[in-house]
Amino acid sequence: MSYKLNSRRVRKIYNRLKSLPGGINFFKYVLNKAHAAWLKTIKSTRVAYPSSIMLEVTNHCNLACITCPREYAYGDAMAKGTIDIAAMYKVIDEVAPYIDSIGLTGLGETLLYKKLEETLKYIKTRNKGIQTFISTNAHIPNADAYIEKIAPYLDTVQISIDGVNKIYETVRAKSDYRVFIETTRKIATVCKKHGLALMFNFVAIRENYTQMKDVVEIAAELGVTDVNITPVNLAGITAWELNYYELFYSDSFKQAVKQAFEAARRSGTVHLTMWDVKTKNEFKKCHLPWNHFYISWDGWMTPCCAKPFPKELNFGNVFRTSLMQCLNSKEYRAFRRLWFKNITPDFCSKCHVVDLKPLDLDVDIAYN
Repeated sequence: MSYKLNSRRVRKIYNRLKSLPGGINFFKYVLNKAHAAWLKTIKSTRVAYPSSIMLEVTNHCNLACITCPREYAYGDAMAKGTIDIAAMYKVIDEVAPYIDSIGLTGLGETLLYKKLEETLKYIKTRNKGIQTFISTNAHIPNADAYIEKIAPYLDTVQISIDGVNKIYETVRAKSDYRVFIETTRKIATVCKKHGLALMFNFVAIRENYTQMKDVVEIAAELGVTDVNITPVNLAGITAWELNYYELFYSDSFKQAVKQAFEAARRSGTVHLTMWDVKTKNEFKKCHLPWNHFYISWDGWMTPCCAKPFPKELNFGNVFRTSLMQCLNSKEYRAFRRLWFKNITPDFCSKCHVVDLKPLDLDVDIAYN
């Protein structure tokens, strides 16, 4: 089993190190890293300023993918809207001296957010080394022109792909595969021109897992250099039962994974990663209580990106108080205390980090 530092992460680290904060903010940055290390050493339930956050700029979407939690009961009950830019700037200002990366993504389609260029530009004015990330379904008209416009302030573009041809359209309801391919080809050209990282994200389910190899081959054809595969996370999908995970123990799934990694090696250009499915799963395996924090469009601090529904569980509102007050609130520290005890909260029931048993895969995997 291999824990390789994949090339995309190496590029991200290199780009960050090229532009660390200057002046007094450099000392704030270094001291915060030291503080984070100290808190980890003494096993504190408190955290330092985070290295990474996700800001859900909108949870509106133009598709209705069967892999997305917003299409089920939790999503039906959630409030829908677009982030207030002034409130978001308040969060960015708070973390700017300390942060390494900011993802402008969440349950919605990022390119529907009208103030995306303004936001990305603002992040880079605070420190050009902050790595910025967006995700798209490649179905927004003139998406390539939009990405061309924001490219100077952007580092990584992720495109969601859950199959090819008719399977793609089945999984990603309201989509058009021909539009997807044409748009992705144009986006790949823009990313190559501006030196942006471009990756595919593939959520494996019953309908599409046999096409993992095909997705790798499509990536190679289109010039997408990174592909990540993750088993569907049932934590936020209320309509599917826990026994759905049995799919991933089948010989057919294992063979499909092997074929995908073989296809990546043959391509010579595609770097394939996968969620860590080989080691023991438990609440203590989850890193999200400690980093890569998710903030909903209306400011709620939710426990994770797989089930980002504030009505189910939240640790306060960062727009009404502050990010650090929420991160080190009594409630969030109690949540982390469960992590130390390896007691899975009810909120995390059905999560693949907890309930998907390790897979015996005869393949050398680079983890995402």
